Amino acid sequence: MEGFSKDGYITDQEYFRAYQYRTITSDINGCGWIAAYNIRHHLGHAVTPDEVRSELDRMHTLRLPGPTTMRNMRAYLKKHVPQITEHTGRNAALDSAKTSECGILRYSEAGVPHFVSYFRQNGVYRFFNVNAGQEDFVASMDGFFEAHVLPLQFVSLFSCRAEVLDGSGCDQSPSTESP
Repeated sequence: MEGFSKDGYITDQEYFRAYQYRTITSDINGCGWIAAYNIRHHLGHAVTPDEVRSELDRMHTLRLPGPTTMRNMRAYLKKHVPQITEHTGRNAALDSAKTSECGILRYSEAGVPHFVSYFRQNGVYRFFNVNAGQEDFVASMDGFFEAHVLPLQFVSLFSCRAEVLDGSGCDQSPSTESP
């Protein structure tokens, strides 16, 4: 299925033009719900992309254009991934990300607020839906920050550590079936 990796992660929001999110389509502002879906998929939660999109969309009480707000992402993750922790600021986010097993980063890509999901794989990180040409790619966390997060840029991170997960572990791969 286009827009998905072989192991079921959403890799490219461009394929989600038909999915309304807030007042516009997900190819423009779907990165938040896509990152939330990818984390839940990685953790083995039985959830569909449309269930994640619909629930996050309903959390926005004002029908205005725009991305997923941090307030709504925080509430959604607290409900569905209670073991996730939040870190703000570039240095705190980078330090925590380097010791995490999986997470969601919020930063600005080319001046536009953007959410991406990642998980640790063989000592490096696999990132999803970053930008054109980097829909599903592997890099060190330092390398990702150097290429995508400007030195004075505001960054938020929601991350999971293996020791706080309930036995499933972020570093375990889910089934290889696409939704």
